[in-house]
Amino acid sequence: MERERYKVVEGKGEVETREELRTELQPSSKAAELAALLERHRGERHIIVLQSFPDPDAISSALAHQMIAARYGIECDIAYDGAISHHENVALVELLDISLIRLTERDDVKRYQASVFVDTQGTTTTRLTERLAEAGVPVLAIVDHHEFQNVVEAEFVDIRQVGATATIYTEYLEQGLLPLDRSDESHVRLATALMHGIRSETGGMVRARREDYLAAAYLSEFVNQTTLAAILSIERSRKAMDIIKTALEARVVRDNYSIAGVGYVRYEDRDAIPQAADFLLTEENVHTAIVYGIVIKPGEREMVIGSLRTRKATLNPDAFLKEALGSSESGRYYGGGRREAGGFEIPVGFLAGNYEEEFMRWKWYLYDRQIKRKFWTKLGVLEAIEQQSEEEV
Repeated sequence: MERERYKVVEGKGEVETREELRTELQPSSKAAELAALLERHRGERHIIVLQSFPDPDAISSALAHQMIAARYGIECDIAYDGAISHHENVALVELLDISLIRLTERDDVKRYQASVFVDTQGTTTTRLTERLAEAGVPVLAIVDHHEFQNVVEAEFVDIRQVGATATIYTEYLEQGLLPLDRSDESHVRLATALMHGIRSETGGMVRARREDYLAAAYLSEFVNQTTLAAILSIERSRKAMDIIKTALEARVVRDNYSIAGVGYVRYEDRDAIPQAADFLLTEENVHTAIVYGIVIKPGEREMVIGSLRTRKATLNPDAFLKEALGSSESGRYYGGGRREAGGFEIPVGFLAGNYEEEFMRWKWYLYDRQIKRKFWTKLGVLEAIEQQSEEEV
């Protein structure tokens, strides 16, 4: 088990009594349901599952759950199985001293009595779902803001169409699960993390909904503005800029859709793919951008990973990706999403692991062509695209 160098952010833990946990929650509220659930599981050890490549929304929401659970004597590890590579994500965990655990295949997950899925519903965005199921670890809760995926069942489910999962957790705090105190440094760090999570997930509040603005207004009283500014001022890496440049050069625009394959991407640079999609969306007359590449790292799964960003009000990214890319033999969809954004992961499988130059060139050609065919077919322009390609040849 690889524990990142980030320090643990402690909750108030056992210093609080059960009497102090009795709040003025509405009996039918989700916060009250979660409080009752945590009380029933007092004293246990849980794992908070994030996507393989956690983003600020997931990280901040997981931190909130960890600190809330600590009030019930529940010890939580925040875990993922991929990498933290995006410049802002690294800055977030370093500057706010957030403890994350990277689980490897060698790590035993049976020591956990339950799992909690935060900002994910156990889809292909994480490989921990199957491992925990095989180990007999039950799913206790799912809290997410993406479209309902119906992959795993849990005792407690809170899936809402809001801008960020951090918005949901901020509501829990405000309703009494963890009343914030400006004099408590751990609360200030939590508020700062959640504010960054909401801001990041809503495009700097451009795509925010009413609930997101209300959550941000509540957090604003506790945020460390200096730390938040430091997180946001981290510059993009040169490699991320190179991938954005590749996407710009490779893009094909049809019917206001911009689609680009960026070739092979190092495992640690995977977060440059959504950054490239965000960039392509800024082009004039483009309402939807899709960027993808084959993510590689010796010893890790080879995957085609892609991101979709859209400004088209009538386009549902979740339905669009599921219809365009389909599902595996087991019925697991390769893609999914939420309002204005989505992602997909397709295992390379049998063709993975060979890094001979000519083989890799042909492998990329095949995957790039097949993925484009899927999207052009979905958009109804495949025939025109292929005719143009033949003329260019």
